[in-house]
Amino acid sequence: MIDRFRGTGTAVVTPFHKEGNIDFNSFEKIIEHQISSGVNYLVFLGTTGESVTLSDDEKSAVINFAAEIVNGRLPVVVGVGGCNTRQILDTIRQMSFDGVDAVLSVSPYYNKPQPKGIFYHYREIGGLCPVPVIIYNVPGRTSSNIDSDTTLRIASEVPNVIGIKEASKDLEQCARIIKYRPDNFLVISGNDELTLPFMALGGDGVISVIANAFPAEFSEMVRLCLNDSFGEARKIHLGLLDFIQAIYADGSPSGVKALMEMKGLCKNILRLPLVKINKSLNNHMSALLSEMEKKEERRKKKEKRI
Repeated sequence: MIDRFRGTGTAVVTPFHKEGNIDFNSFEKIIEHQISSGVNYLVFLGTTGESVTLSDDEKSAVINFAAEIVNGRLPVVVGVGGCNTRQILDTIRQMSFDGVDAVLSVSPYYNKPQPKGIFYHYREIGGLCPVPVIIYNVPGRTSSNIDSDTTLRIASEVPNVIGIKEASKDLEQCARIIKYRPDNFLVISGNDELTLPFMALGGDGVISVIANAFPAEFSEMVRLCLNDSFGEARKIHLGLLDFIQAIYADGSPSGVKALMEMKGLCKNILRLPLVKINKSLNNHMSALLSEMEKKEERRKKKEKRI
C-alpha cells in the first residue's frame, strides 16, 4: 500500500481561464504530461493547487475531473485540511472518494494548537477517513510546527496515517522521524531544494512543485536517490536548482505558473490575493529556460556526431 506513495508526487497546479474559472482543457493537458513523464502519483487541491481560493463545488469538480482523467493510471491524493477539526470531519463524511487513493491533510494553522491537540486532530481524521492519510507539516505557512515526537506518536498510534510530507526545512527533525518511525510510515520531502539531502537521510521521496514544470527530470532525480545513485542525482538536482529557487522567489504557485506558461502547459493566471511574479524574475526564468534548451540542443547535436 505505502509503496504507491514512494517516489515523486506532483503538487498539481489548478489552471484558470482569464475570466477566473477553471481551465479544464489545460488541466487535462497537465495531467497527461505528468503521467507520460513518469511521476509516481498526483496531488490535487494542495497549496500549489490554490485550494483555499476554490469553492466547495469547484473542489468537487477538480476531484471528479482528475479521477476521470487519471483513470487509475496513477494514485490520486487530495488535499483535505484546515484549522477546524469538526469541519474537516464533515467534509470527509460528505466527500466522494471514488478514484481517490489518499488524503493529504495540512496541520492546523492560525490557532497554533498544542502537540496534544495536533495528535487528537489527526487521530480523529485518521479514524474517520476511508482512505489513507498523509500529514502535511509546513510551519512556514501554518506558523505551527509538528515536532518529531508528535509525528512519531501519530505514526505509532493512528494506523490509517501512513506518512508525513515534511516541509519544516529542519533536516535534524526529519532525520529523527526517519530514524524512529515504524516500518509502515513514509517520510516525504515537502521542499524541492532539500529533496536530495533529505533522501540521503533515508526519506521516501517528495511531493514537488517544480515537478509541474520538469516532471521527467525531477522524478528521475528522485528515482536515482532511491537507488542510492546520488552522484547522478546530484547532477540533475544542481541543474534544476536555479529554477527551484526562482519559482519561490516571488510567491508560490505564482512562480511555477509563470514557468509553465513559458513551457506551453497553461496560462499564468492566479486568483487573488495571489498575483503574477515581478517582471525581472519572469525575465530571469525565461533566460534560464532558454539556456537550458540551448544546452539540450548542443547535447543532441553532439550525440548525433558521435
